[in-house]
Amino acid sequence: MSWRLAGLTTRGRCLLAAGLAAALCALLVNERDLLRVAAFAMMLPLLASVVVGYTQARLRAAREVMPSRITVGGDCQAHLTLHGTGRLCGRLLVEDVVPPALGGSCRAVVARLPRLGAVELSYPLRPVQRSVHSLGPLIVRIADPLGLAEYRPTLAGHSRLTVIPAVVSLTGSPAGGERGAGDAAGGRVGIGPGQDAVVVRSYRQGDDLRKVHWRTTARRDELMVRIEEWPQRCGATVLLDHRDWAHRGSGPTSSLEYAVSLAASVYAHLRKHGQQVRLVTADGLVLAGAADRTDHTIDSALDALAALRATDQRDLASGPAMAGRHDVFAVLGALGPVAVEQLIAHRPHGRRSHAVLLDVAAWDIAGNGSAASVAADPAPAARLLIAAGWSVAVARPEQPPASVWDQLCISSRSKLRAPR
Repeated sequence: MSWRLAGLTTRGRCLLAAGLAAALCALLVNERDLLRVAAFAMMLPLLASVVVGYTQARLRAAREVMPSRITVGGDCQAHLTLHGTGRLCGRLLVEDVVPPALGGSCRAVVARLPRLGAVELSYPLRPVQRSVHSLGPLIVRIADPLGLAEYRPTLAGHSRLTVIPAVVSLTGSPAGGERGAGDAAGGRVGIGPGQDAVVVRSYRQGDDLRKVHWRTTARRDELMVRIEEWPQRCGATVLLDHRDWAHRGSGPTSSLEYAVSLAASVYAHLRKHGQQVRLVTADGLVLAGAADRTDHTIDSALDALAALRATDQRDLASGPAMAGRHDVFAVLGALGPVAVEQLIAHRPHGRRSHAVLLDVAAWDIAGNGSAASVAADPAPAARLLIAAGWSVAVARPEQPPASVWDQLCISSRSKLRAPR
């Protein structure tokens, strides 16, 4: 009896209590007609509870998100399928719990379920921010036509929707970064009948000018020198600064989301051009390595970026991950003097280092105070990095990532041509 009473609404409980009171009065005054009315009043809510409970037991539902992996700003749909019978109960109120970032919960009213077959429902999802979202649970409100009994069973659990960051198409590479996958910016030229293969790479400070390969230098518009043997296979490291202190703004228009999209674009661009690339965060976590060269690795990196959250630490702890024979491509937020010293100290010797500094003050629309604005100024950090041999580009929110990448390429080539 207790499970039946649990499904009664306030109206049903009041009717049941009124029936019990009428039955007691009928027994006291020995009035059989009143007893019949009391019995009817008591049986009606109990019967409604039984019918609604039977309908609840027969209901089945499923949810399918198509596609389950999507880029920020893309379109997808959630499809709901309800099976069961609703011939003995009233309308069904279906509510699917959806995060606010996907538009909020979706509700629909089903007048009646068919005896055979199913009811198909769907609603659109347009995610505006990368994340691993959880949809659900699916809750159905079942009530009888008189509103005496009601159940709210959970018919479907949670479904996962992975929203990966936007990846933009990039062109070109910073000076010395064209061959980072296997020959450290080198290559073979002059291959043909009667010619020997010549291995060349970009000029570095201290190289013998007598080894300049002028034909390749003229074609590539940068100094290229001959080397006697193939360099050791190396690669590139993409460093993403995801410190919460180093970014401004909130939601999909924050500087962190811009940095994630730019880092994802750089990683995908280098991978598609055959380079071995590691994706490293500010706390030293390697999100994606260079175990293979398939597109699946790019997808794995994007999935890892979708689940990435800002860290509370203030210093860069990615020095050990930057060590080695890798070129460095850093996407950085606000930098203090300590963070700049860490970057310079761990710069790989003999490798090219490139940095994109976000002018995070431009994202600080809320105005977090003068101290934050001073810390967010990228000019001092840019000067120190350039003096230490880095190529630097500054990004603002109105600049598309492709434009910032072109700026970095131009900066690196200008630095290469500058007098030593």
